[in-house]
Amino acid sequence: MDNRAQLLEAAGKAINQRDFVSAHKACVTLIKQWGDDAHAYFLLGIIHIEMGQINKAISLLEKSNALTVRPLTFAYLAKCHALKGDMSAALAAVDNAPVNALERALELDTVGVSLSRVGAHDRALPYFEKAISLSPDNPFFYYNHAVSCKFAGNFNAAREGFEKAITLKPDYYQAHFALSDLGGMTADDNHIARLSVLKEQLKDNADGGLHVGHALAKEYEAIGDYSRAFEVLNKAKAPKRKQFSDIDSRFQALFDFLEQTAADSAKITGGSDSDSPIFVIGMPRSGTTLVERIISNHSQVTSGGELQDFGVAVKELTATSSNQVLDLPTLAAAEALNFTTLGERYLERTAFLRQHHHYVVDKLPFNFFYVGLIRRALPKAKIVCLVRDPMDTCVGNFRQLFSINSPYYAYAYDLMNIGRFYQRFEELMALWSAHHPEAIRLQSYEALVANPEAEVKQLIQFCGLDWEPQCVQVETNKSPVSTASKVQVREAINARSVGRWKHYKAHTEALQQLLGVRS
Repeated sequence: MDNRAQLLEAAGKAINQRDFVSAHKACVTLIKQWGDDAHAYFLLGIIHIEMGQINKAISLLEKSNALTVRPLTFAYLAKCHALKGDMSAALAAVDNAPVNALERALELDTVGVSLSRVGAHDRALPYFEKAISLSPDNPFFYYNHAVSCKFAGNFNAAREGFEKAITLKPDYYQAHFALSDLGGMTADDNHIARLSVLKEQLKDNADGGLHVGHALAKEYEAIGDYSRAFEVLNKAKAPKRKQFSDIDSRFQALFDFLEQTAADSAKITGGSDSDSPIFVIGMPRSGTTLVERIISNHSQVTSGGELQDFGVAVKELTATSSNQVLDLPTLAAAEALNFTTLGERYLERTAFLRQHHHYVVDKLPFNFFYVGLIRRALPKAKIVCLVRDPMDTCVGNFRQLFSINSPYYAYAYDLMNIGRFYQRFEELMALWSAHHPEAIRLQSYEALVANPEAEVKQLIQFCGLDWEPQCVQVETNKSPVSTASKVQVREAINARSVGRWKHYKAHTEALQQLLGVRS
């Protein structure tokens, strides 16, 4: 083995041991001694992915491809673009990393996860299936495959995959939660005993305890034991409440700023001329997925799912130094942007979604923070904001396990924080809808499920579309669903979840008082 091969082998071993300093040194030494080397740049790209330096990783991987084009490199470029939320670039990279060109299980799983991250679950499945065939004892591959099966609507395959992952790794708490989240438990057929044992094993693991607590809560709910469900849920969230003790004040500052600048959002002097985007916004668990499914069932409309592109475009153009997309400095800097440039940048990032449809639904609930910017950047876009009973919304947020690594959902670990967040959201949307009545529809969830056909007709008319009867038949919409509503929205529109919060009435007295709920 020559020195070049020895350095590459040393770098690879160091990466596997997470010794990134040694790995980096070996790659740089190789390049200095022998010149540009495709695999050395590839390994440098992997190092920077592991260090969270995604833009640098992309540059290094592109440098590797410039020397030698390899499907392997495109597999990791797909990962980078997916991590950045750039769906178009991620899918373009995947086009150059087809299933039959990848021979190692980890590479196949990497592409599958990237596709799953951008919502292309059907397309991810063959990558996971080949990864499992090459490495049938890896629980993570079964889990990732099951997640895409779940979002694609194949619930039986998802159950089998999660159970297989748990068999291979009994403490795989994410798989336990995902299995319980599918529902279907009864008093005679549930996972409570198994989860209770795991809960004790993970008592010093905050993230593991959070997942298992949510899983147990779903199991107890399924058998009608709501007091026990609330107890385990509240206890499981306690460590996270401490971790994000300042989250209430941080969000209050955002809402204060947006209310102070709301009047400026009505001063529309430019912006893109496109009427393609339809934004569906609102509090999480308020019915945004249902409305997305309704609108995207129209023949002229497609859905991009929960797109990060508007917020990312704002962050790119403001170039603020913080490591968060949504924060006060970025919102403040955005007030000075060229709004036509912002609108065109958003359209550029989402152009691939408009290849076969004129209208695209962007269903990221937290885009309500950007309504003022959206109105100036995309003045012809329509905005549908879901409004749901405050107690159903707030208890629904408390019951939901959101992304545990996202600061944007950190309010959801405390019921009173959720209540205050809801109040500010409601005030802000009332303010913005007053400034932009022609562009914002406040859609009542309760009215929608009580009188679907009439409400859907008004909704479709608001979006500037001709009436098509299939819009009310959401159960016929077969596209993947990557949200917490993946099971419910495959059913016909119904009102079963209205008033669900009352199961927790005895445990939410302070929240009821805050929100002015009368018994």
